Amino acid sequence: MAAAAAARLMLLPAGRRRLWGFSESLLIRGAAGRSLYFGENRLQSTQAATQVVLNVPETRVTCLESGLRVASEDSGLSTCTVGLWIDAGSRYENEKNNGTAHFLEHMAFKGTKKRSQLDLELEIENMGAHLNAYTSREQTVYYAKAFSKDLPRAVEILADIIQNSTLGEAEIERERGVILREMQEVETNLQEVVFDYLHATAYQNTALGRTILGPTENIKSISRKDLVDYITTHYKGPRIVLAAAGGVSHDELLDLAKFHFGDSLCAHKGEIPALPPCTFTGSEIRVRDDKMPLAHLAIAVEAVGWAHPDTICLMVANTLIGNWDRSFGGGMNLSSKLAQLTCHGNLCHSFQSFNTSYTDTGLWGLYMVCEPATVADMLHVVQKEWMRLCTSVTESEVARAKNLLKTNMLLQLDGSTPICEDIGRQMLCYNRRIPIPELEARIDAVNAETIREVCTKYIYNRSPAIAAVGPIEQLPDFKQICSNMCWLRG
Repeated sequence: MAAAAAARLMLLPAGRRRLWGFSESLLIRGAAGRSLYFGENRLQSTQAATQVVLNVPETRVTCLESGLRVASEDSGLSTCTVGLWIDAGSRYENEKNNGTAHFLEHMAFKGTKKRSQLDLELEIENMGAHLNAYTSREQTVYYAKAFSKDLPRAVEILADIIQNSTLGEAEIERERGVILREMQEVETNLQEVVFDYLHATAYQNTALGRTILGPTENIKSISRKDLVDYITTHYKGPRIVLAAAGGVSHDELLDLAKFHFGDSLCAHKGEIPALPPCTFTGSEIRVRDDKMPLAHLAIAVEAVGWAHPDTICLMVANTLIGNWDRSFGGGMNLSSKLAQLTCHGNLCHSFQSFNTSYTDTGLWGLYMVCEPATVADMLHVVQKEWMRLCTSVTESEVARAKNLLKTNMLLQLDGSTPICEDIGRQMLCYNRRIPIPELEARIDAVNAETIREVCTKYIYNRSPAIAAVGPIEQLPDFKQICSNMCWLRG
């Protein structure tokens, strides 16, 4: 169960979150996703999105004396999702304890002072519930999905897990092997490998440049004391949100929070560590392996944090670039100009735009998978399209991207779990849940002129970060790539 921790990618409904951080989702996702709507399907999706807006209940928020925030949305369902969103991830680690947050998340389901691992698993199974957790660079999450009538038990179990885990030595030793095997699995996922490299070069010698799982030597040496120190240092009331969605009563949730967390979180006194600064560096990592069939490449510029005024505009620009792979078809009828050029020239197998936001920085860019012979041409087309965003993007393109972003934003809030996740993330990022009408108004305020201005600010004449793996002999040198960030030969 814990091994599935980091098991979702923000950009896609299923994948891994660990490398992208809390990238595309707060309530909105930066990329167009894998859905293409045409004709009647587009109309149906828009109608469904409108219906979602009409039926959105209020998000109620209460702050306890301990600093713990309780946030919920009652939609009257027979099921609910409740979880703890903690402002603590690998970014709060140093070189010596890198990997502790993820290791701790693995230990969450290994038994508490009142429940053995078997007792916990049987209780969850007998409830018909699901218990899960994941770690990102800035946040750790523990959540449960259960029947609404079982909300009190779900909250009690979550409280027991983060406050009373035994962290037994035998279980710690066993999890070392589990995490080391997980690291081997990650190494076979080239997309994750490339994004780890991208962070490593973009945020050199900083916490964001390190991986979430940590290096092998750390996994082998992390001790029970490291885990306990991490909990006592970071699991404090002001950095925790108890979020719930589905069939939940806010007053009941508030009473449960006071009962299970009120006194214990107050005991975690002391100064809350500040977020360590992470400086972006335009640079590259190349790992050439001509035995691999395809080249995997990511290129990104420094973007902005969650709360920056330019975030929405960059998300619209990201949606405008879009995603594509060969299974889409569509040819020249695709709405994304880059997809049209890519499809027409047979330049890559797939590409995926991304907008990875952290508290005070971010990565805006593109991940692509190419044949060895088309790497240079594909990168040329990508950079040319980026320059077009800075100079000549049209109002009709921006209008399409805004509509697609709003539609995806609403349709992704399907079920109690994504809504609960959305509440938890937004409370940590903004200390409030941004109403959908406000988000739509901010998206509607973007036009072609603002896209050109904002893209010029972050893309034009900026040194990018690049990570490339595979048969990349044809990849231009870094100076050439940087020069193409301000001018491209036709």
